[in-house]
Amino acid sequence: MDLFVLRHGKAGPSLNGSDDSKRALTGDGKDEIRKVGKWMRRKKFKFDIIATSPLTRAYETAEIVARSLGQKNRLAVWEELAPGGDLDTICYHAAQYDEDAILLTGHEPLLSMLISRIIAGNDSASLILAKGGLAKIRNYSFDKRPSGDLQWLLTPGQMMEMR
Repeated sequence: MDLFVLRHGKAGPSLNGSDDSKRALTGDGKDEIRKVGKWMRRKKFKFDIIATSPLTRAYETAEIVARSLGQKNRLAVWEELAPGGDLDTICYHAAQYDEDAILLTGHEPLLSMLISRIIAGNDSASLILAKGGLAKIRNYSFDKRPSGDLQWLLTPGQMMEMR
């Protein structure tokens, strides 16, 4: 299975006393994710499931991509993709899908730690997934531990250059 990992787009600032889970994408964040979605459509991406954190900025990101791909019916909320989610639960949940490709949408540093756990066996590989960035892990599996091969990790700008 191919596992794709997408970080949410640019969101509004975190204000003292406000509910961080409600922070929405900015106008620029929405525009950038629309471009990412169009790039994915041009590259003929299809997902069996588009899983997202329940937080507003991640859900909006996943929804824009799903709409761009004509796959809104594939959208699913996974609580474990929220900040502080359990990596083992995410890995196990993803492995329950005997599918060709799934997309996980969420937040840093959880997503970088997830990628690290899958490709290196621990959470300490030094990588950063940019806002709106996308990673592809080939041959994802979960036997005794998650494993897979990082094929690429792209920023939104790199995707736009790859027309």
